[in-house]
Amino acid sequence: MKKGKKDLKICWANAKSIEQSDIIVIGIPDESGSHSVQMGTAMAPDTIRKISNTRDVYYEKEFLCLAHPVNGLGSAEIYDYGNIKKSHIAQTFESILSFPKIPISIGGDHSITTHILKAFAKKYGKISLVYFDAHPDFVSHTRNYYGSVITDSLDYIDVKTSLQIGIRSPEEEEITNLKKSGLNVITPFDIVEKGVDYTSKLISDTIKENTYISFDMDCLDPAYAPGVSVPVPMGLHTQDAVYFIKKITSKMIGMDIMEVCPAHDLNNVTSHLASRLIGETISSCKV
Repeated sequence: MKKGKKDLKICWANAKSIEQSDIIVIGIPDESGSHSVQMGTAMAPDTIRKISNTRDVYYEKEFLCLAHPVNGLGSAEIYDYGNIKKSHIAQTFESILSFPKIPISIGGDHSITTHILKAFAKKYGKISLVYFDAHPDFVSHTRNYYGSVITDSLDYIDVKTSLQIGIRSPEEEEITNLKKSGLNVITPFDIVEKGVDYTSKLISDTIKENTYISFDMDCLDPAYAPGVSVPVPMGLHTQDAVYFIKKITSKMIGMDIMEVCPAHDLNNVTSHLASRLIGETISSCKV
């Protein structure tokens, strides 16, 4: 395992060991599976940590204070594991999942998710996947990259109890694969038409107990998250996306946040949003 700088931990970290923690934050600074013109997602884990420590904390009367999420962090104990290589995912997650912990991973490109799902399936069998993304990532003519995540992960997920949220830029091949698989897709326009409450209930009614959340930051509208590899207009609103996550954390066994691209960000607003997303997720976890 390759650790980052000694003091470079997510600002929410408050535990000194895996054993003491409920939630484990893991950085996977790898973009070897990316075909994007806009490279730089390997910088995301440490950039998000850095920004969390400058924008989610503040000084008051010379004391350092944490800017708590809406619900506070409650009694959650969070451990920042540091960074690992993509090739070390299997052994690292096997070790972490031997404990009753919830891992939250920070990528990196989205192809990392397949390796994480494989580790979870080894313990739980096929799991429910809630996949936030602008793209279906269901390409099948080419494999093992960020555009084939769903194809590469079909052995690890229960398609009937899984969903994709935020999809608005599919390729023709992906539309065909979605129809064949029966994977439920919720577009931003579905949310506008049917409403947040209806959508939240649909998600809750679809997923099962062991649910994994994979969150590509490009599911959000570029107005909120400009610093991503492949930005697509007309995306989700931040509060809607976080609301959906908060409604399903009771069934969540793990999560990842992918495709933040600091080199193409605007004043680090996307990295800050990713930090807040982690904090808000933690605040809703039942630990």
